[in-house]
Amino acid sequence: MPTASDVLYYAIHFNELRNIIQWQTWHDPVHNRNPEKEAPSLQICFDFLDKTSRSFSSVIKELHPELLVPIALFYLILRGLDTIEDDMTISLKEKDPLLRQFYQNTEKEGWNYNGNGPNEKDRELLVQFQNVTEEFRKIKPVYRDIIKDVTEKMGNGMADFCANAEHNINGVDTIDDYDLYCHYVAGLVGNGLTRLFVESGLANPMLLQRPQLQESMGLFLQKTNIIRDVKEDHDDKRSFWPKEIWSKHVDNFEDLFEPQNKEAALNCSSEMVLNSLAHADQCLFYLAGLKEQSVFNFAAIPQSMAIATLELVFRNPNIFKRNVKITKGEACRIMMKSTQNLQLVCEIFRQFTRKIHKKNTPRDPNFLKISIACGKIEQFIESIYPSQDPKKIIEAQGAAPPDPTPASEAEAKNKAMAEEAKWDTIYLLAAVMGTLFILSCLMIGTAYLFGARFDVALDQLSKGKLSKPSGDEAQSIIQDYDHGEL
Repeated sequence: MPTASDVLYYAIHFNELRNIIQWQTWHDPVHNRNPEKEAPSLQICFDFLDKTSRSFSSVIKELHPELLVPIALFYLILRGLDTIEDDMTISLKEKDPLLRQFYQNTEKEGWNYNGNGPNEKDRELLVQFQNVTEEFRKIKPVYRDIIKDVTEKMGNGMADFCANAEHNINGVDTIDDYDLYCHYVAGLVGNGLTRLFVESGLANPMLLQRPQLQESMGLFLQKTNIIRDVKEDHDDKRSFWPKEIWSKHVDNFEDLFEPQNKEAALNCSSEMVLNSLAHADQCLFYLAGLKEQSVFNFAAIPQSMAIATLELVFRNPNIFKRNVKITKGEACRIMMKSTQNLQLVCEIFRQFTRKIHKKNTPRDPNFLKISIACGKIEQFIESIYPSQDPKKIIEAQGAAPPDPTPASEAEAKNKAMAEEAKWDTIYLLAAVMGTLFILSCLMIGTAYLFGARFDVALDQLSKGKLSKPSGDEAQSIIQDYDHGEL
């Protein structure tokens, strides 16, 4: 049920309401999931998918049937791993082996875990994790191997960071550490998904030879989320912004949240955005290698949301006060475009990149670097989908186009004259038919106004009684008239 504030908001922002209605009315999933044919344990898995992430859940459930269940389980397994890593109530002694051995538990019949704190958001997923393990054992062995391999690498990476005392106290130190952390929690996901896409035959195998593209798909999303969630993480006593960046602007990380340091905080956040923008063009390059529409939608929607979110958080002081998100109406507009083709996704990137460039200010120490990063993205998009017609460019520069040869010029004139004569004939016939139609309507209308009974005439026609009377019939009618019987 919409709240009063929602009603007021959409009354003012009518276009966003229109976007929501269009998405709900016109969006047609490429593939539809059929819950009636699913086992109870699989239905429970999809219920948890809805609870843990509504945005990812919607795109996963529209995937090609070959990848629907493997990717849904892949997401839930990594969500379970992440729930253990995020829970600060679990001791390091218990957490370390849990993370490192988690990949082995994915195939254990009946395995679950109830050691999370009572306030951990996705605690119930691990409490009922036996449903995930049951369904995981049913998918193709090659898919299981890929998912287990990624889970093992991610679990070991998370455990290494948890065991790093300096990281636990001071957060991420260098940009290299920041990239490594994002690799473990997101870059590996990009690698695993790519292997699943290629193994299913729904993506270009050449993507496997471009690990930097797979990495960028994960890092672009993760870094955007880290920037957006800075206040939420700070409240949870966590910090993922690298000291190598924030120390240029403030003495202590906590100082970013002080009102008197607003300008320094904005400059710091813009440098974080700059770091994330470095992956944008490679994400577009990656999307070009996806063959099947539902797989393209699955990969493109989060990337489009990420560039929109980057524009939202760029030089936005509210990120240090609360968690900010793009509106539902804007999200629906982005999803409508992102589920069509690469060119429209590029247009989304171009649109939000230009907004970032417009918000950029010379007061920012990274003003020039941000401008170059935005220009690099636009240049990449321009190389794929040029926005200007070369002929118009020549005309705008004042140069006349090459003169046609006399023969081709005469041929062109004759063709133009023939085309013009054809349309003249069409217009003349249309005018005649239109005039006859109008006159007929006027005559019939006038007759109706003066009492013509078209219903009687039609009835007589249907009975065949309006045929011309014969000579005897005519004589009989005359006699009846003379005798006053008519």
